[in-house]
Order: sequence, then structure tokens, then C-alpha cells
Amino acid sequence: MAKAKWFNKNILGMGLGSLFSDLSHEMATAILPMFLSAELNAAAFALGLIEGLSDLSSSLVKTYSGFFSDKIGKRKPLIAFGYFLTGFVIPSIGLATSWTHVLFSRTVGWMGRGIRGPPRDALLADSVDKAERSHAFGFERMMDTIGAIMGPALAFLLLPILGFRNIFYVSLIPGIAAFLAILFLVKEKPMKAKPDMKLLKTVSGMTKEFKTFLIAAGIFGVANFANTFLVLRVMQALTPSLGALKAGGVAAALYVLLNIGAAIFAYITGAIGDKTSKKTLIMLGYLIFAIYCVGFVILPPTLINFALLFVLAGVETGLIDVMERAYSADLLPPEARGTGYGMLNTVNGIGDFISSLTAGILWTTVSFTVAFAYGAAMAMLAVAVLLISRKRRGISNEC
Repeated sequence: MAKAKWFNKNILGMGLGSLFSDLSHEMATAILPMFLSAELNAAAFALGLIEGLSDLSSSLVKTYSGFFSDKIGKRKPLIAFGYFLTGFVIPSIGLATSWTHVLFSRTVGWMGRGIRGPPRDALLADSVDKAERSHAFGFERMMDTIGAIMGPALAFLLLPILGFRNIFYVSLIPGIAAFLAILFLVKEKPMKAKPDMKLLKTVSGMTKEFKTFLIAAGIFGVANFANTFLVLRVMQALTPSLGALKAGGVAAALYVLLNIGAAIFAYITGAIGDKTSKKTLIMLGYLIFAIYCVGFVILPPTLINFALLFVLAGVETGLIDVMERAYSADLLPPEARGTGYGMLNTVNGIGDFISSLTAGILWTTVSFTVAFAYGAAMAMLAVAVLLISRKRRGISNEC
């Protein structure tokens, strides 16, 4: 059987980099709340500040990182540096004697994620033919999600044996493996440096279709609150009948089911994404998000219903992660692809922050019903933006 054209050393290297890096930092992330509370006696405020500033720092560097890779005509150095930062700095949390040390290490480590993301997506798009990009993105996202599943599982397996601090130290091993995978397997694609390239001019010069897509992605980002809210809903619903401990175990198992679904459907979506309309698949993903938000409101809170809703969340997560990036590659010129991916990543990062903050406020001050209704309404608005843009393009083409 002939080897698939999309599967080359670059795709393998970036896939392994994503798997090992997620395994590494998810090991640390899984035990971070317990470490802050049990070892450092930090308040919940500290965890919120650490998570918020980490995500913000990552979002702020994404656009410039992508632009800088376009400007210098090289992507691999930024990708490798980003993996180095995450892989080597996050494990240093094990040395922390105060939550401020954790804040510094987590923020710097997450900046590494922001630095590497846009150049990596651009290089991945450059490494395969247009007809097979979705498949390549699907493979990379599947590997990333497998790492996200393995990391927490390994952390909780080793925690009773090694203790908190040693888990952080062990996470250095897959972090190093991620950096080495990029260093030795990924090859730079020739690009011409553009020393006179300006960020604002490049951003403003993006195509109208890409800008419209960014608006839709931004609206959906403001809707798409963290999956931990789904876990919270399960715990609140099942605790009265099962008790907090069993309800927590069920919620954790469902979260694993979501990630498994995301990994499987990332690859499936990538496999079919090159054979159909990417924009249609994105709208389908937005619609699925709205459907399961409504489901959490109207369906009886049974285990079977929750399992169905978490599977839908996994389908949506895998589909959107792959298709937004694959569709962007079709809309972006190769010489500005890094900048475009930086814009997309920044928009999504800001959206993640706003959506989770808004959902948390609505959940706390009103009810979970309003939080889910908000998410569904905003997702449908994103679908409407893409539908309107499609109709306008169709009218324009007819003219």
C-alpha cells in the first residue's frame, strides 16, 4: 500500500511534538490546583490569576510570533524555541516555594505555547498539498489530544508513588522529547525573508473572506466556554444522588470520554475535510455546540444523556480544532500565513477568556441554564455570519 502523500517527516515531527508536549504540560496542569492548595497553601484567587495571566500572555504573543516568522522567512526556530520554553520551564514549578513562582513559570511556559503555535500551523500547511491539508491538521490534532489524555492519567497514576513535586520533574522527560522531535524531524521550508514587512499593513491587507471568517470565529470563541463547565454541571446534577466523590469520578470519566472523542473525530474530520466544504463543516461544528448547550438545559440529568452530550462535545472540539486551521490555510497567502494564524490564535485566545468569564458570571449570578443559553445563542450568531457571507459570495460570483 502506498504511503499517504500528506504523511511526511514534518507532519510526523509536529505530531510527535504536540503529543509529547501536551503529555508534559497536562501532567503538570492536572495536579496544579492540588499542589497550590496542599503544598503552597494558596487561595483559589491564586489559581484564577495564574490561569488567567497564562492564557493572556499566550494570546498576546501569537499574532507577532506568526508575523515574525513571515518577516524573517523562517518558522522552525520559533517553533523549537516555543517547545523549549514550555518543556523546560513548566517542570520548574516543582521547585516553587510560593504561588508567585508558579505564576512566573506557568506564564513563561504558556508564552512558549503562544510563540510556537502560529509558525507551526503555517509550516504544517506549507508541508502538504492543498488537497490534503485537512488530513495533516487532523493527524496533528489527534496526536495533541492523545497527549492531553495520557498526561493527566499518568500524573494521577504516579501521584501516590512520587508526590506532587516529582510529577513536575517527571514531566520534563516528555517536554524534552517534544523539543527533540521538532529539532530532528522537522525541516524548514524555503521562504524569502521580507525585512520591510510591517505588522499592521499585513494584518489590514488580509482578504475580506478571511476577515469575515475571523469575525465568525471570534463570535464563536466568545460562546465556546471551557469544557470544565460541562464537568461542573455533571457534578452539580449528580452529587445529590451519588455523593460528591462518586459524582466527581463520573464527571472525570466523561471528560476523558470527551477527549477520546475529540482525538478520534479530529482525525476523521481531517480525512473527510479535503473532500467537502470546510466552511460547511465549521458551521456544523458551531451548530453541534449550540445543540449540546441546549441539551444540557432541556434533557433530564441522567448518565446516558450526559454521556451523549459529552460525545457531541468531543465531536465539536475535534471538528473545530481541525477545520478552522485547515480553512484558514485556504484563505491565506503563503507569505503571510504565519501572521494569519497568529490572528486566528489571538482571536480564539481572547474569545476563550471572555467566554469562560461570562459563563462563570452568568452561572454564579443567575443559573447554569442562562450560561448554556448564552453559549447556544452566540454560536448560532456565528453560524449566521458564515451563512450570510456564503450567500453574498454566491451573489457576487453570479454577477
